[in-house]
Amino acid sequence: MRFRSTAVFLLSLASFAACTAPESRTAAAPSGPVEAYLPVEGGRTWYRVTGSGDGTPLILLHGGPGYSSVYLKPLEALGDERPVVRYDQMGSGKSGTATDTALFTIPRFVRELEALRAHLGYDRVHLLGHSWGTILALEYYRAHPEHVASLTLASPALDIPAWERNARRLVGTLSDSAQTAIRVNEASHSYEAPAYQAALGEFYGRYVFRHPDPVNMDSLMSTVNQGMYLYMQGPSEFTITGTLKAYDATSFLPRVRVPTLYTVGEFDEADPPTVRHFAELTPGARVEVIPGAAHVVTWDNPDATVRAVRDFLRQADAHRR
Repeated sequence: MRFRSTAVFLLSLASFAACTAPESRTAAAPSGPVEAYLPVEGGRTWYRVTGSGDGTPLILLHGGPGYSSVYLKPLEALGDERPVVRYDQMGSGKSGTATDTALFTIPRFVRELEALRAHLGYDRVHLLGHSWGTILALEYYRAHPEHVASLTLASPALDIPAWERNARRLVGTLSDSAQTAIRVNEASHSYEAPAYQAALGEFYGRYVFRHPDPVNMDSLMSTVNQGMYLYMQGPSEFTITGTLKAYDATSFLPRVRVPTLYTVGEFDEADPPTVRHFAELTPGARVEVIPGAAHVVTWDNPDATVRAVRDFLRQADAHRR
């Protein structure tokens, strides 16, 4: 997940995305969560463990880079069957800030995840990555397949050149004024211009989140590491200039040997046809399209999202037995 963090953007978003939650939400499992910090390379990592069921633990990997895990809270409902670990990657959210770009690399984020897994004493874990978190999940599996029980790749960003092409296509569905604002301000690199931010609000209200959670939106935007996002991603979802620009893991997908679930929102910028293609490349993978949802499916349709992941994890655990 990648989106801008300015007051103008937040004001414009209100015009394009409903600010009320869906009619029903799945409540988190009533258990005593544990929160702590873990010293890691370059700083520290905040994490929270919810639940104590006997299922294989699940670790949640948020999007960004540079955002936090707060929007993944609905998935803590899975804590009634297994430990669920939600953490903010170093340099974002409750884990503080970081400015050293030498730390903003995929291998360092993989090492951070491995340090967290080892610290918690889990031999094997289910990984659920969302957006940028799918890159982290897949690269962790590539480095440590012995510790991964399954992969849930939600709204995956596994082929960034294809992502940018799809996002540019979606820009063509916006209002004429939004398209003009994007074209004019990108030509002059005026990414903070009010018209550009308003155009982003229109794009995000259609393809990123249709029912943002107002409270958690505030928490998300107030702790973003914009420098990390710009360095690794770029100025927007559809203008990618950062270090991830050439990332493409499609050639690795046929080598995945653990149960794999792909999820994607019906209106997701991740593009359902592209996600189906990823699944076709991944042995035995399945796809769940989340109805009525854009990119942040945990806000737009949390009940369907939790249900799909719960069913998949149960089957993955049963398969291991």
